[in-house]
Amino acid sequence: MKSTLLQGYPVIYETPIAWGDMDAFQHVNNVVYLRYFESARIHYFEQTPMFQIMEREGIGPIVHSHRIRYRFPLTYPDRIQIGVRVTGVAADRFRVAYRLVSTRHHLIAAEGDTIIVFVDYRTGEKAPFPKDVLAAFAEMEGWPPGHPPSL
Repeated sequence: MKSTLLQGYPVIYETPIAWGDMDAFQHVNNVVYLRYFESARIHYFEQTPMFQIMEREGIGPIVHSHRIRYRFPLTYPDRIQIGVRVTGVAADRFRVAYRLVSTRHHLIAAEGDTIIVFVDYRTGEKAPFPKDVLAAFAEMEGWPPGHPPSL
């Protein structure tokens, strides 16, 4: 069941916390959150033609930067839900936002975002935003036609 804390996020990724995600300080290690966000982001991308375009045209996403705000320490056992949405678009990049919720505590444990740049993997150069991916984002996010939010 989707947490009410994730309203406005069109894609939700859910996973258990593994015992091995914790560190010597007895909470989930800070770098593990990047892995959680990555899994959620890939789940979002799987709802679009992103990987088909990458295979066919060699144009795909690459991480530019991450930002994370830790709000509540996670511990085993727990299940987390991560809401994912695209909050800004530019000619060759976009921002993915995340909200990570502890289902055990019903609290937001972390929020963050990632800037993704499109790259032509054959040349190593930046590439324009694929129109089919932008259209898929717009449909999932409910943006007005032709008006994605600016980055």
